[in-house]
Amino acid sequence: MTTPRTDRSDRSPWNWLLLLPIAIPLLTPLYNADEPRLFGIPLFYWLQLAFIILGVATTTLVYRLTRRAR
Repeated sequence: MTTPRTDRSDRSPWNWLLLLPIAIPLLTPLYNADEPRLFGIPLFYWLQLAFIILGVATTTLVYRLTRRAR
């Protein structure tokens, strides 16, 4: 017995964008410094927050671009 083929939403090329929030924090030369400071906070800490925001924004964008129309 065979099952009918359906279009799978997880095959979208937009899903490749989800690699950005994984790969960018692995580039340690980006945040291997103390300066510049943002409101007295060292680069490492505020850049980690920026990575979280990047991950949330990327996930939201991919979700909105790949969800099926209702």
